[in-house]
Amino acid sequence: MEPAARPALPRHRDLRRREAGHLTPGGRGLWLRSHAPVHLRVAQSVGVGLSSNTSRQPDVLLCDAGLGSDRSLLRAADVVLAVEIVSPGTRRVDRFAKPGEYAAAGIPFYWRIEQDPMHLYAYRLGDRIGPGGERQYELVTDGSEVIELTEPFAIKLPIAEIRP
Repeated sequence: MEPAARPALPRHRDLRRREAGHLTPGGRGLWLRSHAPVHLRVAQSVGVGLSSNTSRQPDVLLCDAGLGSDRSLLRAADVVLAVEIVSPGTRRVDRFAKPGEYAAAGIPFYWRIEQDPMHLYAYRLGDRIGPGGERQYELVTDGSEVIELTEPFAIKLPIAEIRP
């Protein structure tokens, strides 16, 4: 007897299409979705091509809402914001490797969310040049209670709303 065929899974999860706001376990991305403007789409489980031989998959990202939701790989130029939620196994990569790679690829904004205690660090691509000639991120703000930003969109985000 052959095993039953598995249903086809979407190539990525477009959080705007989730019914009644129910998202993946833990609500990853719900807090961003509830604040993002309509011209931006919140997505997860989507790869981002950073160079000809490197891609990463941010925990959550913002891209232009006009992009097809069936894409499993975006160009870095399509991504407005990459968000990484740091866990014990990803600390070094999320704090050091990914920000450098995202900045070198030209992703304008990067947020790093630390857990235990919850703390958000918001960065934007700055004018500072790194040792390899690439632009680097500069810290815009950080906080553990409320973050207020004007870029990539106006937001006043209570950190308690974030549920990684």
